Amino acid sequence: MTDDEHRFTGMYDECRQRVWAYVVSRAGRQVADEVVSETFAIAWRRLEDVPEPALPWLLGVARNVLRDNVRAQARREALGAELRAWTEGDVADEVTERMGVLRALAELPEDDREILVLVAWQGLSPRDAARVVGCSSAAFRVRLHRARKRLGQAMETPLPARPHVRNLKEEWS
Repeated sequence: MTDDEHRFTGMYDECRQRVWAYVVSRAGRQVADEVVSETFAIAWRRLEDVPEPALPWLLGVARNVLRDNVRAQARREALGAELRAWTEGDVADEVTERMGVLRALAELPEDDREILVLVAWQGLSPRDAARVVGCSSAAFRVRLHRARKRLGQAMETPLPARPHVRNLKEEWS
């Protein structure tokens, strides 16, 4: 057994139970074995950095591993919630609605698009957006009202019919 292996084994035997008890007190038994394993794996990789006494350093590592696990769990839960939100509604309806808005927006004059984008997508107040386009707040509000009205009218216009796509496979057989 090398000196490093001997030192690590002694540290493990001396500190494992206390690190495990610390983790159990913070996170419960379900995660304790995994966190303790990760803690000692880090200690082995960084054995030269482990001071004497090792316990405070090991508890700090265990604390960081726990924190990282909590963050990872929060990310997984957020992703799950996002995916559930996407699947609760009909995604096709949302895509169709978005495409309708984008189509209608593309049909508007450039000035109307700019005004709507500044307020809806950039999140500017009418006062701040008025500064961007170089007019008074009152004039901007009138322009915004008119642009919204034109957008609503453009959204009511039905989509042009798509040309029929022939099934070439059937024609060639």
